[in-house]
Amino acid sequence: MKKEYDFAPGDRGAVRKAKGKTRITIYLDDDILDAFRTQATKEQRGYQTLINEALRATIRSEKPMDAQMIRRIIREELANTSS
Repeated sequence: MKKEYDFAPGDRGAVRKAKGKTRITIYLDDDILDAFRTQATKEQRGYQTLINEALRATIRSEKPMDAQMIRRIIREELANTSS
């Protein structure tokens, strides 16, 4: 074993980067997260996958999201968790 090692040419960060995904920090309301987790358990899928699909569907929608649409979506999701 050497007494000293030169790490100058090394790169900092993850050893292997995930392709097509980025780790972020996001704050969601507890009831929204609970609804996605409940739905994910019922469907035996990952809750993050469901959130990703919901965001993707929103981006692809033809009309822009407004407050009324957001309220409708949340009501629908919460109604689905009550069943």
